[in-house]
Amino acid sequence: MSGSDVTAVGQHPPAKLVIAISSRALFDLDESHRVYEEEGIEAYCNYQVEREDEPLAVGQAFPLVRKLLNINSLLQDKATIEIVLLSRNSADTGLRVFNSIDHHKLQIRRAAFTGGERPFPYAKALGAHLFLSANADDVRLALDSGLAAATIFLDRKADEEGREKPEDTQLRIAFDGDAVLFSDEAERVYQSEGLEAFEKSEKESARLPLPGGPFKQFLAVLHQIQKELPAEKSPIRTALITARGAPAHERVIRTLRSWGVRIDEALFLGGIDKGDFLKAFGADIFFDDRHQHCQSASRHVPSAHVPHGVSNEK
Repeated sequence: MSGSDVTAVGQHPPAKLVIAISSRALFDLDESHRVYEEEGIEAYCNYQVEREDEPLAVGQAFPLVRKLLNINSLLQDKATIEIVLLSRNSADTGLRVFNSIDHHKLQIRRAAFTGGERPFPYAKALGAHLFLSANADDVRLALDSGLAAATIFLDRKADEEGREKPEDTQLRIAFDGDAVLFSDEAERVYQSEGLEAFEKSEKESARLPLPGGPFKQFLAVLHQIQKELPAEKSPIRTALITARGAPAHERVIRTLRSWGVRIDEALFLGGIDKGDFLKAFGADIFFDDRHQHCQSASRHVPSAHVPHGVSNEK
């Protein structure tokens, strides 16, 4: 091993963010999926092989992936962002997916084609910090294994209307708080005892940091990458957009401070619908644990459901 391969004593290795994404989240595979559902696996395989030289149209997560990969050119080896593809396709039918990656000039080099088996176990093996999929069952299992994961809403109309402008290169990621960035302990109080008890509990616990939720580590790695460039020139901007309001805001602020993590914007909406605020922020993706909140938000911005916590136990 040469000296250039070894990190010098006292230096920190460059931050690395790895996101695993399913082929249905990256590309529009609705028609292919319809063939599979209505005609079976053999017809699906024939359909894909016959069209392997026809590039797939972009999917809901495509603009997000493109922005993530474009950030690498700004980081100049200070940090790296890698996208890995996970697909239930076989290698044979997956050739169309790889050809489409090449057509769209995406720098994706690692992939796992599982031939119908669940692909999420390979996310951890590939070092992923986040798994995005259109398959809700795979997402739940990934979350149960300790990996941040979310189900992309495949809203094609929103995709067409909300596509990024060419000059819009900054990546904007918005998070809900409870059961996403934080644990669901406060949400459990709210659902079992009501708003008054929730606010009283949060006020009394204002100086006690909330335990981390499934997306705590993902946010921490984003923060590491943000620190590599001046804040005013950062290619990544984050926002906390939560239904919390005063007096439940203080515990959130102190929790993030105790983690040493920067959130660029924080909106405490006190129960107001989040859609217009997400649109104003210009989110490239929004993560929330409430299915109905994601459904509402998806009319404005790409959204992803995090099926974690008490709201998803019923």
